Parts: sequence; structure tokens; C-alpha cells
Amino acid sequence: MGTQESNEQQRGTGRRALLGAAVLGATGTVLGLPGTAQAGGARHTGGLRSLPVPTVIGHRGASGYRPEHTFGSYQLALDLGADIVEAGDLVPTKDGHLVCRHEPEIGGTTDVADHPEFAGRRTTKVLDGVPTTGWFTEDFTLAELKTLRAVERIPANRPHNTLYNGRWEIPTFEEVLRWQDEQTRRRGKQVWIYPETKHPTYFRKLGLGLEERLAQLLRKHGKDKRDSPVILQSFEPTSIQRLDKLVGNPLVVLLSGATSRPWDFVETGDPRTVADLVTPKGLREIASYAQGIGPTLDLVVPKDASGRLTTPTSLVKDAHAAGLILHSYTMRNENPFLPAEFRKGTDADGYGDVFGAYRAYFATGIDGVFTDNPDTGLLARQDFLKG
Repeated sequence: MGTQESNEQQRGTGRRALLGAAVLGATGTVLGLPGTAQAGGARHTGGLRSLPVPTVIGHRGASGYRPEHTFGSYQLALDLGADIVEAGDLVPTKDGHLVCRHEPEIGGTTDVADHPEFAGRRTTKVLDGVPTTGWFTEDFTLAELKTLRAVERIPANRPHNTLYNGRWEIPTFEEVLRWQDEQTRRRGKQVWIYPETKHPTYFRKLGLGLEERLAQLLRKHGKDKRDSPVILQSFEPTSIQRLDKLVGNPLVVLLSGATSRPWDFVETGDPRTVADLVTPKGLREIASYAQGIGPTLDLVVPKDASGRLTTPTSLVKDAHAAGLILHSYTMRNENPFLPAEFRKGTDADGYGDVFGAYRAYFATGIDGVFTDNPDTGLLARQDFLKG
């Protein structure tokens, strides 16, 4: 047992060096040469070691300022300085194309309800055990989806984002890969993306397996290697295990509430919950096929009944001991999304003391954070590194 743990630690050290060890100057500036843009697909020789820590990941782009999973949101995330852009959450169309939407149900993120020609597509399906009513990507061809336009998903919190409703179409993942190369060439440094397989068990049962389609696109664009600037993530561990056999990319297992069960576990009768996965034993198992975890911030620092932060858990220490990096989610500037002690007023779209919240989370030693407001995250990191 001791030898096994020692070997696991040595393997973990290598993984963590690949994924989390940034070479930082006193101000958090990356030292060393940026990635070089190459025709036909930019390649970054430095790997994730070149990324600053804590890494600031633009959650669905810069979704605090633009409707999520649009090129407007992705572009702004880069303009604001995000280290990585989460482009995007991948769901399939009826004819097998991967597109970027937060969920397969698109009633809340597009103007589909305004299209009378699609009124008959509205239906109720059971999505990971939850009856869900709306319009679903798998019932549309790509050509049909391209007639729709994106809208703000949470207008009560982001009324300013509704200004941009109808401006952008739904991007395909292949368009994202081409955009990544174009932006890398234009900016003279490597652009990183962080796509997620959404509801992979659900789609596999429909004959629309995500992992093979994703792997095929990555291979086509030469981005399926260990040092490729594409990190893959999923809430279903078996999806990551499947990807581990298909591509060489860095892989991350997403983790929600401690009492929840990944849907693939529910489907296969695996009784474990997320609480089991975040034990030292569970983390060592994850480290056998993935290089990182993406836990909800509550798994790092739980909240009490009043919504205030309590004592941090041992998750960061335990993940690092297993050789895993840890990218937590999600930081947002608006009051309702912040721990109670950092809220200012009660306005649903009002900003709280988000810098105070960042300080608390960065102090735990997390390697990075997903944020809807990349500019805020970068300022918070700058403050944190200055001490």
C-alpha cells in the first residue's frame, strides 16, 4: 500500500507539473516564450505549464457581459485577458454535428420560441432523470439551428446582456477550433479552450455518442495530443475514461454537490456519490485516467445555513497529493451568486464584494477558477499575487 501510494505520488507529480506548474514572475507574468502560431493549427510547445496560476477561465466566454456560448462572448473573454475560454458545452444536432450550448434544451438560450416553424418541436423529455420541457438540439439539423440566434439565459441577473439578444448564432465546435487558430495567429500567443461533454450517457442512448465525434474533430485539426491547447471536461467520469482511450488531451472530471451522483453512475448502478470521489481513494482513482478535477466551490469551502463561508475542506491538499490540478467553478460578480458575507444589498443584478470572495477562494490553493467575469478574475489574481 505504501509503495502504491508512493508510485501514485510520483506519477501525480508529473501530471501536476504538466498541468498546474506555472512559471511566474513577481507580478504573475508568465516567463518564457509564448506559443508559436503555425499554419493549419497552432501548437503550443509549453503545455499547460505556461499558464498562470491561479488560472482564470472564461466561463462560457465572458458570459457576465454577453450571451453565453457565442463568438461575442468567447471573443470578449480573450479581449479581457482570460487564460482559457470555456468554448464550449458540447451537444449534438440531429445530423450529428457538435454545437455549443449550455444544455441540449435551447428554449432559454435562443429565440427558438419566436420561430413558428418550430412550434411543433416543443416537447418534454427526461434529461438525466429530470422531466424537461422545451426544444432540444437533437431534434434539429445544423441548418435549422443556424436560423436561430442566442439570447441571455439569466436576464433577471443580467438585464444589460439582453441588449445583445439576437446578435449571434449558435457556434459549432469545428467553428470554435478554426476560431481558436485564427485568434492564436492574430494575437501572437496560444489561445486555450476548455470544452465539456454534456449529458454523454443520455446522448449515447440516442445513438449520438459525443466522445467519438469530439475525438474525430480534434484529430482532424491536430489537437488531440498531450500538449494540445484543448482541455476536455465532463461531469460523467466514464466519459472522461472513454476520452482517455481516444485522445491524449488533458482531462478533467467535474464534480457537483457532495451528495449528488454522476448520471453515468445512476445508469450503471454505481452507488458512489461525489463525496466518495473526493476522498483520497476516490481522487487516486480519478488520477489514473484524468489530470484534474473541476469541483464546485462549495466542495472547497462549504457554506453554513446562512450562506456564509466556513472552514475549507482538505480537497485541495488531497487533490494535489493525488497529482491532480483543481479548477473550481463558478465565480460571478452578482450578489445572488456570492457567499452571504460578500453581498452588497439585495439587487439581483447588483455587484457584491467579489474581490473579497476571490481572496478567500484563492487562499485555499486552488489552481484556477471558472468565472463569468474574466477581467474581475484577473484583477483579483493580481491582488492575490501581490499579497
